[in-house]
Amino acid sequence: MLAALALALGALAGCSAAPFDGSVYRGDGYAFRIPEQPKSWETLAVSDADLAFRDRSSEATIAVDGRCGKDGEDVPLRSLTQHLFMQFTDREIIKEETVPFDGREALHTEAAAKLDGVPLRFDVWVLKKDGCVYDLYYFASPDRFQAGVGEFRRFVGGFGTVSDDS
Repeated sequence: MLAALALALGALAGCSAAPFDGSVYRGDGYAFRIPEQPKSWETLAVSDADLAFRDRSSEATIAVDGRCGKDGEDVPLRSLTQHLFMQFTDREIIKEETVPFDGREALHTEAAAKLDGVPLRFDVWVLKKDGCVYDLYYFASPDRFQAGVGEFRRFVGGFGTVSDDS
């Protein structure tokens, strides 16, 4: 169920089929680096997100996505974040804060929502930089959320855009 949800969220954010070398992902006009993933994270093969992982220990799904040329300049961070939750019901923002991130400001949002009646808890980071938008998100059932969100936030702390040498 949560793997299917990763596909649904990724579809909202865009898609790309660029190579990933284990630490740097190169998309269409953008590139980003991520830190080493925890050993409990397994790579998910999805077509609608740049990178996706399943955390066995917290039964959570993690995804990272980027896109350039649309939304990157004129759409506010709050609107970009809300767009990620369009398919969900009973949406509740638990925490929302603007934070420094990769040399810019990002919107960090904790939320609860339901998909087809199934309750989920989310940790979402949305960054706009150099005409591109980057979404990093973690979601799990409410009772498993705390088990892995700290590791996800350490992962987010190691995220950074890099020069696109394509």
